[in-house]
Amino acid sequence: MRAQPVSWQVWVASLLLAIMPLCFAVSSRLKAMPMAALFVIGMLALITRAEIRLGYRLAWPVAAACLLRLLYDIGNFLGHRLDWSTLDLPAQTALFLVIAAAFAMPLKQRVIAIGFSLTTILLGAASLFQRYGQAVDRPYGLNGGDWASVEYAMYLLILVLLSILQALRPNTTRSDRWLHIVAAAIGLYGAVLTQSRGPLLAFAPIYLGLMLWYAVRYQRWSRMLMLFAVTVAGMLAVTATLHREMVHRLAAVSTEIATYSPDDTSGAVRERLEMWHTAWQAFLEHPLAGIGLDQFGVYVRAQAAIGNASPTIAKYVHPHSEYLESLAAGGLPALLVLLLFLGVPLGFFARHLNHAQEPIAAAAAAGLMVIGMYGLCAFSDNVFYRAMPQSLYLFLVLGLAVGIGRQLHDAPSR
Repeated sequence: MRAQPVSWQVWVASLLLAIMPLCFAVSSRLKAMPMAALFVIGMLALITRAEIRLGYRLAWPVAAACLLRLLYDIGNFLGHRLDWSTLDLPAQTALFLVIAAAFAMPLKQRVIAIGFSLTTILLGAASLFQRYGQAVDRPYGLNGGDWASVEYAMYLLILVLLSILQALRPNTTRSDRWLHIVAAAIGLYGAVLTQSRGPLLAFAPIYLGLMLWYAVRYQRWSRMLMLFAVTVAGMLAVTATLHREMVHRLAAVSTEIATYSPDDTSGAVRERLEMWHTAWQAFLEHPLAGIGLDQFGVYVRAQAAIGNASPTIAKYVHPHSEYLESLAAGGLPALLVLLLFLGVPLGFFARHLNHAQEPIAAAAAAGLMVIGMYGLCAFSDNVFYRAMPQSLYLFLVLGLAVGIGRQLHDAPSR
């Protein structure tokens, strides 16, 4: 039997994992250094530690679903003879398949939880600074520019949910619990400032699900109701009083849907409807092979030039729906691969949500919340078209799954 990692190795791995969400959210190329270090740590762990390889064996459905998506993207790239840059994002899968091994090491879980919440505070504070210090109408975070508000809101709300989960766990110390609560409050306020309807609407049922899981598992119904009421009241107060822009944006949805037509495609909702119509048209023309990865912008411009699409959407390169993006890019096979990419991990985490061991159940709850946010936001936005959101998904989903696999080996379910 091999010796356990020495203390400094555990601390290094834990600290690197703790700062990953921040690395994904910044544009500096220095972020490649901790990612490379984690890749080396994961590779060495895979080679030298049989119990970590067993963790992968128990989490094989999740790894297989991610690998299938990578292989499909490579096939789409070859079939459509696309530019090599098309594979930049899919290639990340191989990186995170190895990095996930670090989650199966004996880590300092408190360090990771604190690191995630500190990142939530920093990103939430960035929203406040951009809104009140720089007069930015819709904060967009530290990476992506003013068009990245939606994905930034989704990213921030996922971290908020993870902070809330840590605050609810029974073994969390009082000082740490207050840190996680502060992180959730600042992060949630920062997300509201983005005025991003899709992520905020997706957050509501995921948060409700977390509260119900907490109440059922720990029999804390009165505390759950109090926390839920405080959160809802706070969000409604901020939305309705300090930032009425969000109220106006929500009220505009039904009006834009009712008045949408090929001759009137102005406005965020009408533009989405026009993009969805055009993406569906691309799917009907190529139901099995699609038009190719990242080719929607080329297709839209061609359709606008001949009058089959509104010129107002010619500036877009994605249809603002991950499901329609898959149909347009690769037809029905691509949609099936995307559904497996989301659905297989969803099933894996759901199976362990009520595990007798609290750490396994908490990791499963975290995984379900991540997939729930991505799956719901994918209806009205592209959630995997840039490195920041895709990195977070692969990092958390693969890492949590492999970590659960290792824990299942050490503490099998009853």
